[in-house]
Amino acid sequence: AKILEEGIASKASDIDMVYLTGYGFPLFRGGPMLYADQVGLYNVAQSMKRYAKGYHGEAWVVAPLLQKLADEGKGFNG
Repeated sequence: AKILEEGIASKASDIDMVYLTGYGFPLFRGGPMLYADQVGLYNVAQSMKRYAKGYHGEAWVVAPLLQKLADEGKGFNG
């Protein structure tokens, strides 16, 4: 979500494509952003908040865009 907020990527599918073709993200998941939409951004944000309480918690801080979309019941892809 921070990559979208910072304007590094213009849409969620750009991030998905990079992870699918460059980082070996499982193709059947469709990319991390699509997968997050499928799981539900609220669920993703809640999991990240739990992880943030642990080791290297600063890496799990929920991006404002992710929290906003989760609160609105929306996803990255619409």
